[in-house]
Amino acid sequence: MIPGRILLGAALTLGLAGCGSLPRFRTLPCGGVDAGDGDRPPATQVSASGERSTTIDVLTYNIEGLQWPARSGRGRDLVGIGRILRDLRAAGTAPDVVLFQEVFSRAAVRGVVATGYPSLASGPSRTRRSVYSQDDRLPGRAKLAKGELGVRLMSSGLVIASRFAITGVARDPYSRRACAGFDCLSNKGVVLATLAVPGVPEGIDIANTHMNARKASKVAPARHRAAHRAQTRELEAFLAARRTPSRPMILGGDFNMRRSPARFDDFRLHHPFGLVHEYCQTRAACAVSLSWDGDAPWLDTQDLQFFAQGTRVRIVPVAVRAMFDGAPGSPKLSDHDGLLVRYRLSWTGDAPPGGGCAWIAELRRAGRPAAGQADGPTRATTGDRSAPTR
Repeated sequence: MIPGRILLGAALTLGLAGCGSLPRFRTLPCGGVDAGDGDRPPATQVSASGERSTTIDVLTYNIEGLQWPARSGRGRDLVGIGRILRDLRAAGTAPDVVLFQEVFSRAAVRGVVATGYPSLASGPSRTRRSVYSQDDRLPGRAKLAKGELGVRLMSSGLVIASRFAITGVARDPYSRRACAGFDCLSNKGVVLATLAVPGVPEGIDIANTHMNARKASKVAPARHRAAHRAQTRELEAFLAARRTPSRPMILGGDFNMRRSPARFDDFRLHHPFGLVHEYCQTRAACAVSLSWDGDAPWLDTQDLQFFAQGTRVRIVPVAVRAMFDGAPGSPKLSDHDGLLVRYRLSWTGDAPPGGGCAWIAELRRAGRPAAGQADGPTRATTGDRSAPTR
């Protein structure tokens, strides 16, 4: 009889051979906006006090883009996700930025590309190794039959899609020691993109991550919790090294902290950013179109968004709602709903010509690269002819 772990490995290898490479990097020229949206720049409001502001919509969405044997029959829904977002773009009502998770299969990659967003930045590839790895070992022994094979069969599955120019990219997977169970089959990690929003005087850092599962990992709680704890610290090290603290930042994704106060408390200890759910729960100025129950609604979902202030540009959420949640006109096409947050960006004084692009160019002239520039494009490119994400 063939051992179960060998059968598992053979099945996974055959099934995951259909996984697609992550989308190739592409971006608008710095200062451009999505031509598919009528070349509509964000509107800037000016208050009586002279404060200027604009809004951007950011969607985080785990599209369940898994390949057989983990999932089957996902092609139609993944095509539907791409079509709906493409149609919303044509109508000028699509999110400005989408943080995708679980873009693993070829159908998932096609769905993301079909949205038509002009700027795409992908997360770590299957073979990329971590720079910010932790030294601690997980409790217990690795279990081959639970996917802890010591090799990655899939990429991170992360993509940031934007209608604004991407001026820098940084990415890193979580380390080989910071994974537990079947999550070890994918190279989960984080990708950070710096966006130039026209009219805004500095770039916006937006990060996308997918962290280790709990029950779905199929290993003991002590092991998967330790993996999540290690990833929390690696994410902290990554952001400390790669984001620019003077810029406003948004951090979104699938954090796998649902119904786990221990995971959440540990995460907040190392990432004391504003939490959209928490902020909007207590402020009437943030319009909530979600059904939130209990005192801690952030523990009822895996999908979260955090935010941090910039030196010159202030950022606050002003509206939050679901997408792809089964409501009329918003079909449920994944095992996750999409979380859509509208942020207001505000600042005082006139923005320099080109907004964030001029700010980034000024840093480059002074000899300081934009965040992630060493790991991303050195100049803006268009179309699909740029070098593939590695």
